[in-house]
Amino acid sequence: MPFWPSPVSTTDVARSGRRPSWPVARDGQVWWTEDRPDEGGRTTIVRRAADGTHSELLAAPWCARTRVHEYGGRPYAVTPAGEVVFCNLADQRLYRGHDDPVPLTPAGDGSRYADLLVRDGRVWCVRERHHDGKVTRSVVSFALDAPGDMREHVTGADFYAFPALSPDGRHLAFVCWDHPLMPWDGTELRVARLSDGATWTVAGGPSESVLAPQWKDDDYLYLVSDRSGWWNLHEAPVHGGPSRALHPAGEEFAGPLWRLGGMPYTVLGDGRLAVLHGRGDLRLGLLDPRTGALRDLDAPCEGWDPALAADGGAVIGVGYGPTAPRTVLRVDTATGGAETLARDAERLPDPAWLPSPRAVELPGREGRRVHARLYPPTGGDPGAAPPYVVFVHGGPTAHAGTALDLEKALLTSRGIGVLDVDYGGSTGYGRAYRELLRGRWGVVDVEDVVAAAEWLATEGLADPARVAVRGGSAGGWTVMAACCRSGVFAGGVSYYGVSALAPLVTHTHDFESRYVEWLVGPEDPALYATREPLALVGGVTCPMLLLQGLDDPIVPPEQSAAFADALAERGVPCTYLAFEGESHGFRRAETRATALAAELAFYQQIFS
Repeated sequence: MPFWPSPVSTTDVARSGRRPSWPVARDGQVWWTEDRPDEGGRTTIVRRAADGTHSELLAAPWCARTRVHEYGGRPYAVTPAGEVVFCNLADQRLYRGHDDPVPLTPAGDGSRYADLLVRDGRVWCVRERHHDGKVTRSVVSFALDAPGDMREHVTGADFYAFPALSPDGRHLAFVCWDHPLMPWDGTELRVARLSDGATWTVAGGPSESVLAPQWKDDDYLYLVSDRSGWWNLHEAPVHGGPSRALHPAGEEFAGPLWRLGGMPYTVLGDGRLAVLHGRGDLRLGLLDPRTGALRDLDAPCEGWDPALAADGGAVIGVGYGPTAPRTVLRVDTATGGAETLARDAERLPDPAWLPSPRAVELPGREGRRVHARLYPPTGGDPGAAPPYVVFVHGGPTAHAGTALDLEKALLTSRGIGVLDVDYGGSTGYGRAYRELLRGRWGVVDVEDVVAAAEWLATEGLADPARVAVRGGSAGGWTVMAACCRSGVFAGGVSYYGVSALAPLVTHTHDFESRYVEWLVGPEDPALYATREPLALVGGVTCPMLLLQGLDDPIVPPEQSAAFADALAERGVPCTYLAFEGESHGFRRAETRATALAAELAFYQQIFS
């Protein structure tokens, strides 16, 4: 099958990954981070002054990126004077300033920092220390002008997030949790009295996920809790008493805590809350905490990253839509007007070539309804059923958003449709849907993507002989497992996927080191052999393409290499591409272009 001519090239896609993220706003100024694919994928900080001028604050080789939990998060904070304090990727030290950054934290002590907050002349943050093969975390602070004055305020839990100082500076709120829980399973919101270190729990527990505390005043905290089965906003008294749901709804007001430093709501100057809420993608609304009234803002996007900032009556965030790249927007809550501050890609193909998704629910096993989004091809032969690629998101505790994705446009503009599946276990649809994957990773996710492929054929949307499956990380696991268990796919593409569980448990990083217990169960070779692709590789009959970064600390390259070797031993066609200097998620333009070109060539081969 020759591809339909397309104006979307692999180079266009590779260079589009500026990924504006983590906005901070103050006094008419806005800061955010941007990736630089053409500069080795480094991350810089951009400032937009009140007069509308832009400045890139960090020149090469500086790279603002934290490795806390390996997934990182917001790597910087802004001082009252407008200086940045940021974490530098190469050495994980904190620095102050941008023209000639000055180190604030010691070198070589194995520390990493995230969730930065500057208040009262001090930097407050989560510190992660790697020492003698052990990882410990705490909430610390140090004086901006005397960084040697490092104070450890709370420690003892395995994980910390969201440090927040009370308005009077006397109390510190924070979220914590312990192995084997993940932050979407169960967390505690605790408060520490800074004068004597006494701490107590305000909300949460092993079966309640509490996130994103912010102080309403010295006596009350806002928080997000899923005690109702949905992550809803609450108001809780600090010194005891029940919390109050501000707007009870069967919607999510937050997402899973994979990266530290984001806030899915923000307090405006008049006391109202700018919130994100919805199912799947989250939309922007205004919530009156006194009455519970919620109304949506007419912003020009369908979804938002869970990281909002406020500046008086304005809310600043990163919004997106199927035909709009990720965009830093300032929304005036009085008028509803939205101002574009920066975009992921300045040049886009003609909108006629961009796919428009349709939300669908398809029948899964055991009566499940599976959420997905259908992206029909914009090119191709209208008289024939087209090929399709089933996309499988990573996580697996995550979901597939509707942000403009030129990787999808690369396919749809060439006559290949895309079905993006939120299999059971995905977020955005409440705790019950999220927990469908508990103990059933490699079962529910595989059943749902296989059901998605079968649905495409049953509905006459796709040529049943030309359906492929593609995913990264946990999605790569599902791709490999689905190809092991079903003959419905013409081929599979895995980016840095998990192929074996025991090596993952042994070698993965601390944050996810107990995650497999929740996803599959306690370590048991017999159980693992019924789930992991490497043990089931004998069932693969379709060609596969495996892509891997050689510096990946989350899914080591041995995972992809072992699966490629096993396929080669069986004579199953397999291409394995490994990339020096790439980690978990390709950042360099040249790597992304090479990988996408290989993927296109793979589809050309299997769909012919």
